[in-house]
Amino acid sequence: MRTKTALVVGTATYLAGLAAGYQVLLRRWCLTWGATEDEVAREMPGDELLTAPDVIATRAITIATSPGAIWPWLVQLGPGRGGAYTYDWIENLLGLNMHSANEILPQFQNISVGDSFALGTSGPRMRVAVLEPEHTLVFASADGNWVWSFGLYPTDGGTRLVSRNRIAVPGARLPNRLFNRLVMEPGSWVMERKMLLGIEQRAERNSTPVAERPVDARTG
Repeated sequence: MRTKTALVVGTATYLAGLAAGYQVLLRRWCLTWGATEDEVAREMPGDELLTAPDVIATRAITIATSPGAIWPWLVQLGPGRGGAYTYDWIENLLGLNMHSANEILPQFQNISVGDSFALGTSGPRMRVAVLEPEHTLVFASADGNWVWSFGLYPTDGGTRLVSRNRIAVPGARLPNRLFNRLVMEPGSWVMERKMLLGIEQRAERNSTPVAERPVDARTG
């Protein structure tokens, strides 16, 4: 009995220490990778759809091309569509049927508010909640517990692609919250970092950098 009690206490102490270390040293970095302070603080379309999230992750990357060159890669996101441009083998271990496209797929370019797709057989169904071409794309889960927003913001050298996840876990017990904190949050950073880099690589591959584009005579 003493051995079992000591094991339980030791495990609990270890997990508490791990959670504290992650909270202090890594959590903010994981949840705000690539984003500036202004981007983290900025209100984005879709924020109003989930007003009391348990987790907010805002991550970003600079892509050396125009919003119009990035947009096609965003609108074809999804299983059975253009994939997620991340680690397909991990996604597919989870039954998500992701196959990341390396080209723009015309059949998935015309999306509208209300369109939806399922994330695997047991995952949530994601619906297009907000759509502003070449600027804003927001997905929201059918249960209302996840809002995923993308914003495209032109800069002098290209475009800032900002991704924000707002997630609620109502009723989650302590073990589930620890799992989400210590496994799911770092895991989401690994996957989303790869996704943002994948979009960057694809969008830049066949586009002319903004600085090299000829000036439109109509705009000066």
